[in-house]
Amino acid sequence: MEYVLKTTALQKKYGSFTALNGVNMHIPRGAIYGFVGKNGAGRTTLIRLICGLQFPTSGEYSLFGIPNTSKEIVRSRKRMGAVVETPSIYTDMTAEDNMREQYRILGLPSFETIPGLLELVGLPDTGKKKAKNFSLGMRQRLGIAAALAGNPDFLVLDEPANGLDPQGIVEMRELILKLNREKGITVLISSHILDELSRLATHYGFIDRGTILREISAEDLEAACRKCLCITVSNVQALCMALDEKGLEYRVLSDDQAEIYDTIGITDLVETLSAKGCIISSLHEREEGLENYYMNLIGGNHHE
Repeated sequence: MEYVLKTTALQKKYGSFTALNGVNMHIPRGAIYGFVGKNGAGRTTLIRLICGLQFPTSGEYSLFGIPNTSKEIVRSRKRMGAVVETPSIYTDMTAEDNMREQYRILGLPSFETIPGLLELVGLPDTGKKKAKNFSLGMRQRLGIAAALAGNPDFLVLDEPANGLDPQGIVEMRELILKLNREKGITVLISSHILDELSRLATHYGFIDRGTILREISAEDLEAACRKCLCITVSNVQALCMALDEKGLEYRVLSDDQAEIYDTIGITDLVETLSAKGCIISSLHEREEGLENYYMNLIGGNHHE
């Protein structure tokens, strides 16, 4: 698999404090990678490292296959666009003037692509309105437009939906999906808004206290979080026999508990088990979801 970003044992210390502790991360080309962690977990520190704003204490990373120790890393970073923490925009300038300034910084020869870029992010008609009079969502979109100025293959967004109202969040989601699907841009989204992230991400990385707890694809996460029927019985072997006879998918958890993943008639199951001398003591539906999955990861990490 081709990775846009790969980190190996990446560590960052500030004095005696370890912000990143041996981070191993893999972002596949074409992915929308949801970087999940609470405030202070190390998400922004990692982003600042890969953007070249800070340097690692130890370990390494590569962008488009180029290691950070190589002089060529500068060229790889030109294929990146980033909005770190807050959008870097000039509030006393219009959207178009902000973009012109960004083009000058990047040394781009022509301004003719600016109108198309502003239209792409949903800011085609702001005219002479200054950025200080923009809504938060408009400022976020202008920040993304600036990050897209160099036509990047990899876009890094740090909390892009932070502070947005529901409509702004939906607009941000649609923009990110459009950039990924229509432009083929690989996106790293650092966020703690898990419900929104679950609507976007194709891959996830969960970080806590500077350590990556797990990386998982959205497909595997969905399988791990899918809805099931949790059942407690007096005889789990009798339950297995009954479920096998019906050709149903299940997983045994203990001597008296199991999870059933297929749809089943409760009355029919009770009658079948009763005929085998097996009694159901409890029965309930469960659908874990991204938030519970993450909390279980963190809970397990804190109790190791």
